[in-house]
Amino acid sequence: MLYPLFQFFDELDIPGTGVFRYISFRSSMALILSLFISTIIGRRIISRLQCMQIGEIVRNLGLEGQMSKKGTPTMGGIIIIISILIPCLLVGRLDNIYMILMLVTTVWMGAIGFLDDYMKLKHHNKEGLHGRFKIFGQVGLGLIVGLTLYLSPDTVVRENVTVQKDDTAEIQYLPENIKSTQTTIPFVKNNNFDYADLVPFLGEHAQTAGWIIFILVTIFVVTAVSNGANLTDGLDGLATGSSAIIGVALAIMAYLSGHIAYASYLNIMYIPGSEELVVFASAFMGATIGFLWYNAFPAQVFMGDTGSLTLGGIIAVFALCIHKELLIPILCAIFFVEDLSVMIQVAYFKITKRKYGEGRRVFKMTPLHHHFQKPGNAGINALIQKPLQAVPESKIVVRFWIVCIMLAAITIVTLKMR
Repeated sequence: MLYPLFQFFDELDIPGTGVFRYISFRSSMALILSLFISTIIGRRIISRLQCMQIGEIVRNLGLEGQMSKKGTPTMGGIIIIISILIPCLLVGRLDNIYMILMLVTTVWMGAIGFLDDYMKLKHHNKEGLHGRFKIFGQVGLGLIVGLTLYLSPDTVVRENVTVQKDDTAEIQYLPENIKSTQTTIPFVKNNNFDYADLVPFLGEHAQTAGWIIFILVTIFVVTAVSNGANLTDGLDGLATGSSAIIGVALAIMAYLSGHIAYASYLNIMYIPGSEELVVFASAFMGATIGFLWYNAFPAQVFMGDTGSLTLGGIIAVFALCIHKELLIPILCAIFFVEDLSVMIQVAYFKITKRKYGEGRRVFKMTPLHHHFQKPGNAGINALIQKPLQAVPESKIVVRFWIVCIMLAAITIVTLKMR
């Protein structure tokens, strides 16, 4: 909202108004504003949630300190959503297609999560919104994002090609912006992968088929990452801190992809307009770090599905916008391991129950972070008993953060390592 105003002031040669043109200035403003909103105004929202008796419903799973969390205000994800939307609306360029997609994603996933939390509180159980409706909402968002990236004339790239000159290879960009189904792939020379290459037998229709594959990938990524973030939100500050770290990595990659000099150096595709995503990422980082003020152990508020589904959806769509979705298995490995632990546990339990008449477990408890909270050799029939001593919740969270930092560093390094 303020960008057109300051642009007008700059045309009038009013001193100081030109700084609004710079991504660095607007990103800093978005970070500061989101931190202020999440920490200062967030306190008032938490008090309001307490007055409305919107508290967490806790099932007794035999975890240390678990029952003490009963009644802690939930739906705190509202704080994160507000802290992202207000700065972006104030200092972001609202005519930028990537900014529009991220704002739509925030509201869309926030609405699904809010409805889920509301259903839990209304019926006083942990079931909430039926799973099929969540999937329907995630698939709907995936379709919106995939079709927008396909149809919008503003979502274009400049493909990078390697030109051999004498004994040296030089990176050059094609002169025109084009619609492309290419994406960045790690550990591969030239760093690009085209979905259309999966269907070369379709000839002139391969490019259209490539877009169909891309839309299907978009739906899968949005669903997987948002559900992974939701499962990760089981310990105080775990999903919040991990998302903040992932947000830093995404901001760096968006900045590199949006500047032709850096993109050329790294031999990755140049994406005009994607630099505006740095403003959104800054608001995202400020919102999650500010929320961590109240969500760190022992938590004064939980984000609920309102926050966790929103964080996962944002991360997925952000990566898709900058054509880095194939880096998500590295960057968001924490989320995927949490997802995978649940799937392995359920599958193994069903197989052993059918074979032996009783279900057996691979982990002491899932999602994976709960496995470390349970002591080993304590009567739980699980293949993996270590660690034998229960690990304190705060230590588990910090260790997961450290792993997330290493994964973020590896993800960024893959842009050059091939």
